[in-house]
Amino acid sequence: MRAKSTADDPLLIDVPERLETPRLLLLAPRAGMGVALNRTVLEARESLKPWMPWAHETPSVEQSEAIARRMQAQFLQREHLAYYLHEREPDGRAGALIGGAGLHTLDWQVRRYEIGYWLTPTRAGRGLVTEAVAALVRLGFGPLRARRMEIRTDARNAASRAVAERCGFTLEGVLRRDALDVQGEPCDSCVYAMTSLDELTGR
Repeated sequence: MRAKSTADDPLLIDVPERLETPRLLLLAPRAGMGVALNRTVLEARESLKPWMPWAHETPSVEQSEAIARRMQAQFLQREHLAYYLHEREPDGRAGALIGGAGLHTLDWQVRRYEIGYWLTPTRAGRGLVTEAVAALVRLGFGPLRARRMEIRTDARNAASRAVAERCGFTLEGVLRRDALDVQGEPCDSCVYAMTSLDELTGR
């Protein structure tokens, strides 16, 4: 068995805390984001309730600040690489916080990462999530040296599935009764995957 090199230590990987796309800035979590995060989560809650268990909670500003700080710590520990989506102002500065996206279920040995995302309903339908996912794919197959990237979603979540398909992910299968939905009922999961940056569409 190959000995583990210090080069394999994810703490030694320089993961950018800022990603840029034509319309978005993806910024790593940081202290002081509680007010903006709380406002965005409350705006998005109703649209996310069918899919996200955390959307059934009504966090206070203090709880949102704690979440941001906890996610900042997880980012630094390379346990969860979350980013918050900000509209990009004409001068390049970060505008309104409108959602989140990131890499989770990180397998640093295999170099397999799963992408997740959410957006406020007022910004839906403009291709912004697709833009954010493309940025995360480039991050994965670039500095993080991914061998495989995945998107897993409830089979009934047509909007999430559309994002995966627009970006060029391949539907590898539907896992029947693989997970529990927000009501605690069994549901089917779609597994989309990409194994090369060449597969990315909608760049």
